[in-house]
Amino acid sequence: MQTLPIISPEETLSDPLVPARRLPRWLKRNIPKGNANHFTERLLDELGLETVCDNARCPNRMECYSQKTATFMILGNVCTRPCGFCSVAKGKTLPLEGDEPERVAEAAHRLGLKHVVITSVTRDDLPDGGAEHFYRSVLAVRERCGAVVEVLTPDFLGKPGAVERVLAARPEVFNHNTETVPRLYRQVRGRKSDYRWTLELLRRVKEIDPAIRTKSGLMLGLGETREELWETLADLLEVGCDYLTLGQYLQPSPEHLAVARYVPPEEFDELGRLARRLGFLQVASGPFVRSSYHARDMVEQSA
Repeated sequence: MQTLPIISPEETLSDPLVPARRLPRWLKRNIPKGNANHFTERLLDELGLETVCDNARCPNRMECYSQKTATFMILGNVCTRPCGFCSVAKGKTLPLEGDEPERVAEAAHRLGLKHVVITSVTRDDLPDGGAEHFYRSVLAVRERCGAVVEVLTPDFLGKPGAVERVLAARPEVFNHNTETVPRLYRQVRGRKSDYRWTLELLRRVKEIDPAIRTKSGLMLGLGETREELWETLADLLEVGCDYLTLGQYLQPSPEHLAVARYVPPEEFDELGRLARRLGFLQVASGPFVRSSYHARDMVEQSA
C-alpha cells in the first residue's frame, strides 16, 4: 500500500458518525431555464436511448441536458446486481439491441459532443459482460463524430478478455468506480462485487496501455471513516489511477441505503486539495460531483 503524507488535524474529515437529518441547504438546486433540456430529452427519446442521468436519478440531469450533454447507458436499462445505492431497475434483462452503438453515435453527433461518456448497466448474464458492445460503441462514436470517448464500465466479474476487448477500441479514458471503502463494499455494491476486482481492473488497464487515463470515483456519506478513505485513495494511486471524483451519496428512495452523513461543501473542497496532494492528476470533489460530471474538463485540464 502506498504511504500517505502526514495530515494535520485541521485537514481531516469531520466526524463521520454525525447522522443525516433533513437535506441541507447546499443540496438544493434551481432548475435551469430555457428549452435546451427539452431538445436533449426529445433526441434521446427519438433515438430510443437510455441515460444514467434518468435511470440513476442524477441530481445534475437538468443542468447537463440544458447544456446538450448526457451520459449514455448501453446494454439496456435493467441491471443484474442489486446495489443498495442505485435506482437503476433490477430484474430480467432483455436481448441486446444490435444497432444501439450507431444510435449512440448519432446522438453524440447531433448534440455536438466533443467528449462522450458511455456507461452501462451490469450484465452478468452475458458471456463477456457486454465488453463487445462497449467496443462497438466506442468505435461507432469515434467514426461518426471524432469525439474523445470515456467509458465507465462494470467489473465484468473479472471475466478473462473483457477488459482487453474494451481497450482494443482505444477509449481515451477508462473509468471504473470504486464507489465506497472496502469495509462497506458488500453492503453498498452487493455480494457479487469485490473490491479486489476494482483495483485489478484499473491496474490491468494501465498494464495493457499506460497512455489511457484511468479514473475512479467514490460516494461519501455512507459511513466511511477518514482513515478508510485515505487507505482507499492510496490503493487507487498504487494501481495508477489518474482521475478521481468524490461526491455526496443521496438516497434515491426509502428502500435504498440511508445517508449516514451530509458532507459540507468546504469539506469537499479540502478533500479535493488533499487528494491532489496525494498524487492524483485531476480531482473533482463536491456534493454534486458524479462520475461523468464535467468529464471533459478533467481531460482538457490535464492535456
